[in-house]
Amino acid sequence: MQQEIIIKREGIHRIIYTFVHSFNGFKWLCKNEAAFQQELMLFVPLSAFAFWLDLSAMHTLLVMLGMVSVLFAEMVNTAIEAVVDRVGLEYHMLSGVAKNIGSALVLLSMICSLAIWGTVLWLR
Repeated sequence: MQQEIIIKREGIHRIIYTFVHSFNGFKWLCKNEAAFQQELMLFVPLSAFAFWLDLSAMHTLLVMLGMVSVLFAEMVNTAIEAVVDRVGLEYHMLSGVAKNIGSALVLLSMICSLAIWGTVLWLR
């Protein structure tokens, strides 16, 4: 039996290695995941709009974090879907449950982001 040698990266090499893999994941999402692309296409103009509104720093931060939470949720949902599909493409009830919970996470983050936007605009 052949043993696999695992190299444990430390210090700056670990940080660089992590950054490269994170960038590759983000690049993959931007290129291949339609839902992430759509949410990113909303994030960019809405971010510009938030700054154009000349909101307070706290309100700008809140709306930005609300929108970033949607992107985070979509990343988690996509990761769940990728793992479930990697395990097997045949139907299994628990696979459906995992995918539905990931989808619910995205929906909940969108509702929270909308609530933040609505509240900030109402207070303005």
